[in-house]
Amino acid sequence: MNPKMQWLRNKMASLDLQGIIISNPINIKYLTGLDAEGVLLITRKENIYITDGRYIEYVHSTLTLFDEIIVYDIKDVSIDDYENFFMFCENVGFEENYVTYAKYKELVRKYKINNLVETEYIIEKQRMIKDEEELKNIKTACEITDDCFSYILSYIKPGMTEKQIANEIDEYYKQRSDGISFDTIVASGENSAKPHAVPTDRKIGKEDIITIDMGCKYNGYCSDMTRTFFVGRVPDEIKPVYDLVLKNQKQTLDEYKDGASIRLLSKMVVNDFRMNNYDLIHSIGHGVGLEIHEPPFINYKNDTTLKENMVITSEPGIYVTGKFGVRIEDTVQITKSGCITLTNSEKNYIVI
Repeated sequence: MNPKMQWLRNKMASLDLQGIIISNPINIKYLTGLDAEGVLLITRKENIYITDGRYIEYVHSTLTLFDEIIVYDIKDVSIDDYENFFMFCENVGFEENYVTYAKYKELVRKYKINNLVETEYIIEKQRMIKDEEELKNIKTACEITDDCFSYILSYIKPGMTEKQIANEIDEYYKQRSDGISFDTIVASGENSAKPHAVPTDRKIGKEDIITIDMGCKYNGYCSDMTRTFFVGRVPDEIKPVYDLVLKNQKQTLDEYKDGASIRLLSKMVVNDFRMNNYDLIHSIGHGVGLEIHEPPFINYKNDTTLKENMVITSEPGIYVTGKFGVRIEDTVQITKSGCITLTNSEKNYIVI
């Protein structure tokens, strides 16, 4: 049995669960490598994946005997089969943060489960710690992102629109990876003051500020990087803001390590921004993996600690409404003694 499935069975035993229904496709991909529509059932004795005819060939070609998963075409599963899957299972877990109430009622009815139990993010919590293969995929995605940024700096010219630049980034990723890991953000001038700006027809000026938030997927795993840079020159009014953001981004990376308090890390940035009359309006980071935003979320509300082989971001930002914004972001791997920066593009003043 693959180690992730074995881990889940061991975890279920410790929680007195005799079965579990996994509906979230991201968790199914994490456990099995499958990227198809279906449901994964862990019963007392068997691992079962139910899908439909569109995916049967793909599923059989992806799974091996080592996975020990029985595959069913949904059209071949009878009412009796559903009722028998969890026979003699007193407690069956389900993903309460993914399943709707209507779906919950359907699960109870379809599987005739006596006690459907909340699992409290057990798989998502395990996903926070990356294994060697996951780290390898994320590192490759980050390398592609660094290369893309180098390319796009040479591509951008005054007169181009934000949409043109975003489309070029997306095409670069399309040719070298699984594609984008989130909608590419290209925000120039006053648009850079919007943390989640959508690329527009605004044209890049001969003197301008540009923020690009970009990332791709490689074997399903994400990268995430943001850089703020300048066309022509760095305006004097922006320099102190840029310096403040960069200082905090670097200090955060210096403090990122196994055992570091997420709350204290966040408060460090919040307090420094406030001392300079700015507010931190979003988290200073988040986990990165099969999803671009996943636990842990790096903010002052999170009273937990960083762990070795978490992959997270550091992305403080300051936004001056109607004028400009500065955000700098890197994806990093947490280690016992510090962190390894996986995105390594230049982040001191960049002028093109």
